[in-house]
Amino acid sequence: MTATADSPDDLAALLTEEGQELLELLRDHDPAQELALATRLRRDHPAPLVSAALAQARLRQRAAAKFGEDARRMYFTPNGVEQSTRAAVAEYRARRFAVLGVRRVADLCGGIGGDALALARAGIEVLAVDRDPAACAAARANAAALGLSGLVEVRRADVTEVDTSGFDAVFVDPARRGGRGGRGRIFDPEAYSPPLSWAVEAARRAPFAALKVAPGIPHEAVPEEAEAEWVSCGGDVKEAVLWFGTAPGARRATLLPAGHALPDAAHALPGAAHALPDAAHSLLGAGLPDPEPGPVGRWLYEPDGAVVRAHLVADVARQVGGRLIDPTIAYVTADSLVPTPYASAYEITDVLPFNLKRLKALLRERGVGVLTVKKRGSAVEPEEVRRRVRPQGPNVATVLLTRVAGAPTMLVGRPAGTD
Repeated sequence: MTATADSPDDLAALLTEEGQELLELLRDHDPAQELALATRLRRDHPAPLVSAALAQARLRQRAAAKFGEDARRMYFTPNGVEQSTRAAVAEYRARRFAVLGVRRVADLCGGIGGDALALARAGIEVLAVDRDPAACAAARANAAALGLSGLVEVRRADVTEVDTSGFDAVFVDPARRGGRGGRGRIFDPEAYSPPLSWAVEAARRAPFAALKVAPGIPHEAVPEEAEAEWVSCGGDVKEAVLWFGTAPGARRATLLPAGHALPDAAHALPGAAHALPDAAHSLLGAGLPDPEPGPVGRWLYEPDGAVVRAHLVADVARQVGGRLIDPTIAYVTADSLVPTPYASAYEITDVLPFNLKRLKALLRERGVGVLTVKKRGSAVEPEEVRRRVRPQGPNVATVLLTRVAGAPTMLVGRPAGTD
């Protein structure tokens, strides 16, 4: 029988002295050698315990991308690795709560405790609630492993039955995956578990609240009294958060790990974990009209995904003195380079109608062998372009597949600051 690392009994066995010994032996194990290693370990240890330890070791290796070195000491379930908040994002949110003066948080749908651990490290007392017994067991073990048990209470319960009246804030992270293995994404906020409408009512009863939702949440689904924040980390949009008790009606894009925050400057934003960059203060804020489209200039700006999701592309365009290349495409172009943390800049050398034969000839002429292909507003997949043009040579280029004034277009260039 194969251990799945999602049983409280398996975790209890791993917390014994023998289980800890096995986990220590497996800290840096090579998955390619796992069969031989398992055979050897089973000579001295019970087979179910060896299977549980190997399953946990695999999960720890997967979790390192989210939790860094802490993953070596933490305990996971398969769903916990998949659905838990990345540590950098959880730490940022915990700092926002701390700046708001929050000292006690009810963490509803707490899972394996990723957010609870970040809150505790910020000096906040946490009640972490989840109905999954394996997740609760992992959360308790994680708090103990990281020395945070004094600040984290884990309770197995239905979150809809928990009294949160004594807490300064509520954090709700509803399950947004379903189907086979819990891997299918749920797009309807009312199909979350618990539904978004329930989470909103829970938020309204607390002095402060944060509701984690999918980045693709429609803007019309955001309650009027909520601040909507889209968060990216390392260039990838990770989540959207609806904040209550901060800045009603505001929109905000936050870029981690640097912590740059592009807000709706028409609203004051209490609770920001970082001072806003000077450039952000100069913006007119959300609600700016889209700039008029125009011809592609020397520079193209690709706004961060959080900026796009927050509908703040016009703010970036105003900041760099740019214009759109098409009314429906989130690319900004300008004739001069203005550094901004909210967009990646490319120097454009060629603007071509979409034609892969022509692109192949151009790249061959310039000896381009390292090709990056990006797209917005194009049905063509980057992998198909690379397969068709077969780049060869020592030089580097970037191709952006998009639309300019409604026409399929290829923009050839290179990232700003490269030769």
